[in-house]
Amino acid sequence: MLIFPAIDLFEGKAVRLLKGDYAQMTVYNEDPLAVAKDFCRAGATHIHLVDLEGARSGETPNLDTVCRIKRECGLFCEIGGGVRSMAVVDRYMEAGLDRVILGTAAVSDPDFLADAVGRYGERIAVGVDIKNGEVAVKGWTESSGVDAFSFCRRMQEMGVRTIISTDISRDGAMQGANHALYERLSRELCVQIVASGGVSSIEDVKRLAAINLYGAIIGKAYYTGAVCLKEAIEVAT
Repeated sequence: MLIFPAIDLFEGKAVRLLKGDYAQMTVYNEDPLAVAKDFCRAGATHIHLVDLEGARSGETPNLDTVCRIKRECGLFCEIGGGVRSMAVVDRYMEAGLDRVILGTAAVSDPDFLADAVGRYGERIAVGVDIKNGEVAVKGWTESSGVDAFSFCRRMQEMGVRTIISTDISRDGAMQGANHALYERLSRELCVQIVASGGVSSIEDVKRLAAINLYGAIIGKAYYTGAVCLKEAIEVAT
Protein backbone atom coordinates (compact mmCIF):
# COMPACT_ATOMS: atom_id res chain seq x y z
CA MET A 1 0.00 0.00 0.00
CA LEU A 2 1.26 3.45 -0.90
CA ILE A 3 1.40 6.18 1.71
CA PHE A 4 0.40 9.65 0.52
CA PRO A 5 1.48 12.28 3.05
CA ALA A 6 -0.69 15.34 2.53
CA ILE A 7 -0.11 19.04 2.19
CA ASP A 8 -3.17 21.28 2.20
CA LEU A 9 -2.29 24.69 0.76
CA PHE A 10 -3.73 28.05 1.73
CA GLU A 11 -2.02 31.35 0.89
CA GLY A 12 1.19 29.47 0.15
CA LYS A 13 1.27 27.78 3.56
CA ALA A 14 0.84 24.18 4.71
CA VAL A 15 -2.35 24.03 6.77
CA ARG A 16 -4.95 21.59 8.01
CA LEU A 17 -8.68 21.99 8.48
CA LEU A 18 -10.88 20.11 10.93
CA LYS A 19 -13.65 18.31 9.01
CA GLY A 20 -13.25 20.76 6.12
CA ASP A 21 -14.04 23.83 8.24
CA TYR A 22 -12.04 26.88 7.12
CA ALA A 23 -12.81 28.50 10.48
CA GLN A 24 -10.85 25.68 12.14
CA MET A 25 -7.58 26.05 10.24
CA THR A 26 -4.16 25.36 11.71
CA VAL A 27 -1.01 26.59 9.97
CA TYR A 28 1.67 23.93 10.34
CA ASN A 29 4.42 25.37 8.17
CA GLU A 30 4.99 28.61 6.27
CA ASP A 31 7.04 26.69 3.69
CA PRO A 32 5.26 23.71 2.07
CA LEU A 33 8.38 22.86 0.05
CA ALA A 34 10.27 22.23 3.29
CA VAL A 35 7.48 19.87 4.36
CA ALA A 36 7.69 18.01 1.05
CA LYS A 37 11.45 17.65 1.45
CA ASP A 38 10.85 16.15 4.90
CA PHE A 39 8.52 13.65 3.22
CA CYS A 40 11.32 12.73 0.82
CA ARG A 41 13.77 12.18 3.65
CA ALA A 42 11.27 9.85 5.31
CA GLY A 43 11.13 7.73 2.16
CA ALA A 44 7.89 8.97 0.60
CA THR A 45 7.43 8.45 -3.12
CA HIS A 46 3.95 10.00 -3.46
CA ILE A 47 2.32 13.15 -2.16
CA HIS A 48 -1.29 14.33 -1.92
CA LEU A 49 -1.80 18.06 -2.49
CA VAL A 50 -4.98 20.09 -1.98
CA ASP A 51 -5.38 23.73 -2.97
CA LEU A 52 -7.88 24.97 -0.40
CA GLU A 53 -8.10 28.38 -2.04
CA GLY A 54 -8.71 26.69 -5.36
CA ALA A 55 -11.53 24.74 -3.76
CA ARG A 56 -13.29 28.06 -3.24
CA SER A 57 -12.35 29.88 -6.45
CA GLY A 58 -12.12 27.09 -9.03
CA GLU A 59 -8.71 28.45 -10.03
CA THR A 60 -5.08 27.53 -9.25
CA PRO A 61 -3.80 30.18 -6.80
CA ASN A 62 -1.12 27.89 -5.35
CA LEU A 63 0.16 26.58 -8.68
CA ASP A 64 3.63 28.10 -8.24
CA THR A 65 4.04 26.35 -4.88
CA VAL A 66 2.80 23.07 -6.32
CA CYS A 67 5.22 23.33 -9.24
CA ARG A 68 8.15 23.99 -6.91
CA ILE A 69 7.29 20.89 -4.90
CA LYS A 70 7.09 18.75 -8.04
CA ARG A 71 10.23 20.21 -9.57
CA GLU A 72 12.47 20.13 -6.50
CA CYS A 73 11.28 16.89 -4.87
CA GLY A 74 10.41 14.75 -7.88
CA LEU A 75 7.66 12.92 -6.01
CA PHE A 76 4.53 11.54 -7.68
CA CYS A 77 2.16 14.46 -7.09
CA GLU A 78 -1.62 14.35 -7.17
CA ILE A 79 -3.58 17.57 -6.79
CA GLY A 80 -7.19 18.42 -5.99
CA GLY A 81 -9.26 21.32 -4.79
CA GLY A 82 -11.91 23.02 -6.89
CA VAL A 83 -11.02 21.44 -10.24
CA ARG A 84 -14.10 22.41 -12.23
CA SER A 85 -12.89 23.04 -15.78
CA MET A 86 -10.74 21.39 -18.42
CA ALA A 87 -8.60 24.55 -18.46
CA VAL A 88 -7.57 23.88 -14.86
CA VAL A 89 -6.96 20.18 -15.57
CA ASP A 90 -4.80 21.10 -18.55
CA ARG A 91 -2.89 23.66 -16.49
CA TYR A 92 -1.97 21.09 -13.87
CA MET A 93 -1.08 18.44 -16.40
CA GLU A 94 1.07 20.82 -18.43
CA ALA A 95 2.83 21.81 -15.19
CA GLY A 96 3.90 18.19 -14.74
CA LEU A 97 1.48 17.02 -12.06
CA ASP A 98 0.95 13.28 -12.20
CA ARG A 99 -2.72 13.03 -11.28
CA VAL A 100 -5.61 15.49 -10.97
CA ILE A 101 -8.53 14.85 -8.63
CA LEU A 102 -12.09 15.88 -9.46
CA GLY A 103 -14.55 16.24 -6.60
CA THR A 104 -17.81 18.17 -6.83
CA ALA A 105 -17.45 18.43 -10.60
CA ALA A 106 -17.54 14.65 -10.91
CA VAL A 107 -21.02 14.73 -9.35
CA SER A 108 -22.40 17.87 -10.96
CA ASP A 109 -20.85 17.65 -14.42
CA PRO A 110 -20.48 14.04 -15.63
CA ASP A 111 -19.76 15.24 -19.19
CA PHE A 112 -16.70 17.12 -17.92
CA LEU A 113 -15.56 14.04 -16.02
CA ALA A 114 -15.99 11.88 -19.13
CA ASP A 115 -14.01 14.40 -21.21
CA ALA A 116 -11.22 14.51 -18.62
CA VAL A 117 -10.99 10.72 -18.40
CA GLY A 118 -11.09 10.50 -22.18
CA ARG A 119 -8.20 12.93 -22.49
CA TYR A 120 -6.01 11.85 -19.56
CA GLY A 121 -7.13 8.33 -18.63
CA GLU A 122 -5.78 7.01 -15.35
CA ARG A 123 -4.24 10.39 -14.54
CA ILE A 124 -7.73 11.51 -13.49
CA ALA A 125 -8.95 10.46 -10.04
CA VAL A 126 -12.24 11.16 -8.30
CA GLY A 127 -12.50 12.27 -4.71
CA VAL A 128 -15.59 10.80 -3.06
CA ASP A 129 -16.30 12.62 0.18
CA ILE A 130 -18.86 10.72 2.24
CA LYS A 131 -21.20 12.08 4.87
CA ASN A 132 -24.02 9.94 6.28
CA GLY A 133 -23.67 7.52 3.38
CA GLU A 134 -24.06 10.19 0.70
CA VAL A 135 -21.58 12.09 -1.47
CA ALA A 136 -20.87 15.55 -0.06
CA VAL A 137 -20.07 18.45 -2.39
CA LYS A 138 -18.99 22.10 -2.36
CA GLY A 139 -16.24 21.74 0.19
CA TRP A 140 -18.25 19.23 2.23
CA THR A 141 -20.91 21.86 2.98
CA GLU A 142 -23.76 20.19 1.08
CA SER A 143 -25.05 16.69 0.51
CA SER A 144 -25.64 15.74 -3.11
CA GLY A 145 -28.32 13.24 -2.14
CA VAL A 146 -26.37 10.63 -4.13
CA ASP A 147 -25.65 7.27 -2.49
CA ALA A 148 -21.89 6.98 -2.11
CA PHE A 149 -21.57 3.35 -3.17
CA SER A 150 -23.80 3.78 -6.21
CA PHE A 151 -21.74 6.78 -7.21
CA CYS A 152 -18.47 4.85 -6.85
CA ARG A 153 -19.81 2.07 -9.05
CA ARG A 154 -20.79 4.66 -11.65
CA MET A 155 -17.27 6.13 -11.53
CA GLN A 156 -15.86 2.67 -12.21
CA GLU A 157 -18.19 2.23 -15.18
CA MET A 158 -17.01 5.59 -16.57
CA GLY A 159 -13.41 4.41 -16.58
CA VAL A 160 -12.13 6.12 -13.43
CA ARG A 161 -9.17 4.10 -12.13
CA THR A 162 -8.57 5.78 -8.76
CA ILE A 163 -11.08 6.78 -6.09
CA ILE A 164 -9.99 8.78 -3.06
CA SER A 165 -12.60 8.22 -0.40
CA THR A 166 -12.89 10.47 2.64
CA ASP A 167 -15.13 9.82 5.62
CA ILE A 168 -15.76 13.45 6.55
CA SER A 169 -16.68 12.59 10.13
CA ARG A 170 -13.15 11.25 10.67
CA ASP A 171 -11.12 13.89 8.82
CA GLY A 172 -8.68 15.67 11.12
CA ALA A 173 -10.45 14.26 14.17
CA MET A 174 -7.73 11.71 15.07
CA GLN A 175 -10.41 9.07 15.69
CA GLY A 176 -9.05 6.35 13.42
CA ALA A 177 -9.99 5.41 9.86
CA ASN A 178 -13.37 3.95 8.92
CA HIS A 179 -12.06 0.46 8.19
CA ALA A 180 -15.50 -0.99 7.47
CA LEU A 181 -16.02 1.60 4.73
CA TYR A 182 -12.73 0.80 3.01
CA GLU A 183 -13.22 -2.94 3.32
CA ARG A 184 -16.57 -2.64 1.57
CA LEU A 185 -15.22 -0.36 -1.16
CA SER A 186 -12.32 -2.73 -1.75
CA ARG A 187 -14.67 -5.71 -1.90
CA GLU A 188 -17.25 -4.18 -4.23
CA LEU A 189 -15.06 -2.22 -6.64
CA CYS A 190 -12.26 -3.03 -9.07
CA VAL A 191 -10.49 0.32 -8.87
CA GLN A 192 -7.60 1.74 -6.86
CA ILE A 193 -8.96 2.87 -3.49
CA VAL A 194 -7.16 5.51 -1.45
CA ALA A 195 -8.28 5.87 2.17
CA SER A 196 -8.47 9.44 3.42
CA GLY A 197 -9.57 10.89 6.73
CA GLY A 198 -8.86 9.67 10.23
CA VAL A 199 -5.64 7.72 9.71
CA SER A 200 -4.20 8.47 13.13
CA SER A 201 -1.95 5.60 14.20
CA ILE A 202 0.44 2.98 12.91
CA GLU A 203 -2.23 0.40 13.76
CA ASP A 204 -4.57 2.20 11.33
CA VAL A 205 -1.92 1.90 8.62
CA LYS A 206 -1.42 -1.80 9.32
CA ARG A 207 -5.15 -2.53 9.17
CA LEU A 208 -5.61 -0.61 5.91
CA ALA A 209 -2.61 -2.35 4.36
CA ALA A 210 -4.13 -5.70 5.33
CA ILE A 211 -7.19 -4.83 3.19
CA ASN A 212 -4.81 -4.50 0.22
CA LEU A 213 -5.84 -0.94 -0.50
CA TYR A 214 -3.92 0.96 -3.15
CA GLY A 215 -3.10 3.82 -0.82
CA ALA A 216 -3.74 5.80 2.35
CA ILE A 217 -3.43 9.53 2.99
CA ILE A 218 -1.81 10.74 6.19
CA GLY A 219 -2.42 14.34 7.14
CA LYS A 220 -2.90 15.66 10.66
CA ALA A 221 -1.36 12.57 12.27
CA TYR A 222 1.94 13.41 10.60
CA TYR A 223 1.90 17.06 11.61
CA THR A 224 1.06 16.33 15.25
CA GLY A 225 3.66 13.56 15.49
CA ALA A 226 1.08 10.85 16.14
CA VAL A 227 2.40 8.87 13.17
CA CYS A 228 6.04 8.55 12.13
CA LEU A 229 5.96 8.78 8.34
CA LYS A 230 9.04 6.60 7.89
CA GLU A 231 7.48 3.85 10.01
CA ALA A 232 4.13 4.17 8.24
CA ILE A 233 5.82 3.69 4.86
CA GLU A 234 7.70 0.67 6.18
CA VAL A 235 4.65 -1.11 7.61
CA ALA A 236 2.53 -0.33 4.53
CA THR A 237 4.86 -2.11 2.10
